[in-house]
Amino acid sequence: MIAPWAQELQEAKNSQSRAINARSESIHEKPTFRSAFRATRCLIPATGYYEWATALGKYSPKQPFYISARDGKQLAIAGIWSSWRAPNGELVESSSLITQEAHGELETIHSRMPVFMPVDRWADWLNPKTHNVEQLQSLMWVEHPELNVIARPVSSAVNSVANNGKELIEETPLGAPETLF
Repeated sequence: MIAPWAQELQEAKNSQSRAINARSESIHEKPTFRSAFRATRCLIPATGYYEWATALGKYSPKQPFYISARDGKQLAIAGIWSSWRAPNGELVESSSLITQEAHGELETIHSRMPVFMPVDRWADWLNPKTHNVEQLQSLMWVEHPELNVIARPVSSAVNSVANNGKELIEETPLGAPETLF
């Protein structure tokens, strides 16, 4: 998301690279996100997403995983969006995914995960008249969100933008988990 106070296009692009994700715990407080959180929320559809293991878990750091809905349907990721007008008059739309602390098996891969929005909350989440922070935060809270997704290790071929194709989401067997002891 482009920071609302950006004055120049290059400054806007630079701020965008730092605001890809918004933390659910503090989204309502951070100047970059708080206005959009109260007024311009969205759902970002995804068939899945990649996450790379960090040194925090049981997997080799940088091992890629493809995470998708357990039932094979699309994921609805909570997000926010905004419009920013460049000095030349160009209107630039941008968005950020909302993340939360990872749960269950996902926390053995990475410390954060997207906020998945259940279908029965979509209308309330997208309602531009909903401004109450406590209500919006309660919409983002789901008990055991990790139960709705499955994480599969995939080839490191996903690390190159030159690679594209359905083979990138095929599961790759892993060796034994790496641990220090």
